[in-house]
Amino acid sequence: MTDHLSQRELESYLWGAATLLRGLVDASDYKQYIFPLMFFKRLSDVWDEDYQEALDETGDEGYATATANDRFVIPEEAHWNDVRSAPKDVGRALLSAFLAIEAANPERLQGVFGNAPWTDKGQMPDATLKNLIEHCSKHDLTLAAVPEDELGNGYEYLIKKFADDSGHTAQEFYTNRTLVHLMAQMLQPKSGESIYDPTCGTGGMLISCLAEVKRRGGETRTMGLYGQELITITAAIARMNLVIHGVSDFQISSGNTLAAPAFAEGDALRTFDVVLANPPYSIKKWNRGAWEKDVWGRNFLGTPPQGRADYAFFQHILQSMDPETGRCAILFPHGVLFRNEEAEMRRKLIEADLVECVLGLGPGLFYNSPMEACVIVCRSRKPAERQGRILFIDAVAEIARERAQSFLRDAHQARVLAAYKAFEDAPGFAAVVSTADVLAAEANLSIARYVKKQKPVVAAEDAITLAAAWGAFDAEGREFWTGMDGLVDMLDGLAPAEDADA
Repeated sequence: MTDHLSQRELESYLWGAATLLRGLVDASDYKQYIFPLMFFKRLSDVWDEDYQEALDETGDEGYATATANDRFVIPEEAHWNDVRSAPKDVGRALLSAFLAIEAANPERLQGVFGNAPWTDKGQMPDATLKNLIEHCSKHDLTLAAVPEDELGNGYEYLIKKFADDSGHTAQEFYTNRTLVHLMAQMLQPKSGESIYDPTCGTGGMLISCLAEVKRRGGETRTMGLYGQELITITAAIARMNLVIHGVSDFQISSGNTLAAPAFAEGDALRTFDVVLANPPYSIKKWNRGAWEKDVWGRNFLGTPPQGRADYAFFQHILQSMDPETGRCAILFPHGVLFRNEEAEMRRKLIEADLVECVLGLGPGLFYNSPMEACVIVCRSRKPAERQGRILFIDAVAEIARERAQSFLRDAHQARVLAAYKAFEDAPGFAAVVSTADVLAAEANLSIARYVKKQKPVVAAEDAITLAAAWGAFDAEGREFWTGMDGLVDMLDGLAPAEDADA
């Protein structure tokens, strides 16, 4: 039971719980049941682990209980084993345990279990819940059996699997992790900094920043992670995800970022060192009228059109950056770079010299979506050598595709990152353009306007004359139309079915 689980065993174990729900609930609803159950099991097993270690060390049950409660409190009758032994009304027992744990840990776990209809026996009968609980009881989820990073990877695996299996919620639920990793590397978050994602989903961008600091040898316990998410269950999963990854200083709020931003200090928005975001693309249903008189001053560039709220999220992010250290990376549809209706806002943005880099990406980096996108990197205060200049990178070709999924290989990320750090022209790949030149081009940020495709070099022995090229084209055309003529003759010779019977 206490053996270390391999990553493959862990993934099989986690996904096995979801398969028990097939035919009972829609695939898009798996997450609201499986994540809370697994999280509950993790909390109980880690509590037991801390308790046993302290008891073995001292033999004092009171001390062992207090030690286990240092990490988080599991109240009496709210442990996994209590629910597992419930003879009936299992959903009620689960819900009671969840509420008790949240109440005992208000700062870290408030709202973490979501609001699934556990007591609805029509949808989730006792037999199904007992099967789920017994499946989850097959393995210990202690820190010794499954360290934080490994369980975090397991959660990420489930997030992807749920996105793939549900089909229609994937784009909102899952952002390609290789791209998120690249964005985090570009912003270089540091120990002691605050990280914010205004549309945080399951917290993947926040965790990626944490991983980047850890990768660079930094201290992650001094970092603060903050996020807001519209969908309640997704916000709950983000909280679970951060706890699973060992994060203690975080705040994930539910709600509409544009209508009611969760992080404020007095009459101004709270500011952060690093902001990463993948806002919902071009949403149409938002309160444009309120934005015209925004009390937070987020309309300093202007009011976006009703049909596209992209620049509302953009301005919210810019207003949320620390005025000295703030930097952001935002994933957007290409339209934000050149749409006429947003030209005036772009002009003010460029005049403010906030844009540092515009990165164009290849197609298919989003599950169930073939679209291309871009990343816009901004800084409150650009380094002196970058002021008055913008770097454009055309990385459309920097992409790999396997098993119907697109992603960025390490080499792709390295090439983009090297170009970003160099901040210089690279023919066919990168171009540094003055803000004056961009303004002269009507504030158009379209990458193709500034990064010109290189013409292929043809060796002298491979070159052909115009006459030869025309001859080859003509011959191919004659062959095609000759074949078409033969097909038409054949079809003309076929008699209709009723004529054949006559």
